[in-house]
Amino acid sequence: MLHTYVGKTIQFEIKYKNRTSIGISINNYGEIEVQAPKRTPDEKVVQALEDKWDLIQMKLKEMKDRMNGPQEKVYENDESFLYLGKTFPIKIIEDTNLTQDHVVFEGEKLAVYVKQLEDEKIKQALKRFYYQKCKELVNKSVSSYQQYFKTKPRSIRITDSKTTWGTCDSKYQLTFNWRLAMAPREVIDYVVVHEMCHMLHLNHDRSFWRLVGKIMPDYKEKENWLALSNWKMTV
Repeated sequence: MLHTYVGKTIQFEIKYKNRTSIGISINNYGEIEVQAPKRTPDEKVVQALEDKWDLIQMKLKEMKDRMNGPQEKVYENDESFLYLGKTFPIKIIEDTNLTQDHVVFEGEKLAVYVKQLEDEKIKQALKRFYYQKCKELVNKSVSSYQQYFKTKPRSIRITDSKTTWGTCDSKYQLTFNWRLAMAPREVIDYVVVHEMCHMLHLNHDRSFWRLVGKIMPDYKEKENWLALSNWKMTV
């Protein structure tokens, strides 16, 4: 079925089920499904869609952006960057007296202080910020979950990887992708737990996943967040 509202048209499918309320879901392909109680009038279905119209449009745009892949950033005021799962605009401040470019929070913005207004300088300042924050967040998470492990990591490093969120080698050396600082804390915790479990099980066998699930029963939700959001975790 098609429905047009405030100048935009969507296509959706209705499924009538034994339920008491109307539910709306959007799958990874942008297909909209409305589940409604049996004998629900069409006007009530339409009203439910219009009540959630802004959220539906936001989800559809996000899926379209994800399918298009990472978008190139512009290093200008109010460009948005992720931190701990939330989006923050940046504010760029030039200060020729700086000894080092850096980034700090000022209200609800990421203030980027640079000696020169150059894109590469701004980009590198942001990357250093994420490296530092990722190190702090990962160390805190490792300390928090150490209670579940007799073995301790030999070292913890933050790296720039194009293919992995974290690794653990046979010497219990852990590495983590600096982009994790863009993820929610609970997602960072999952990646940390995942790699710490490799200190006991170096492969992904059943024993490994049982241990991960024992420590973090909802770990699949965290995996799903990374799968759906990695395209926008960029600088």
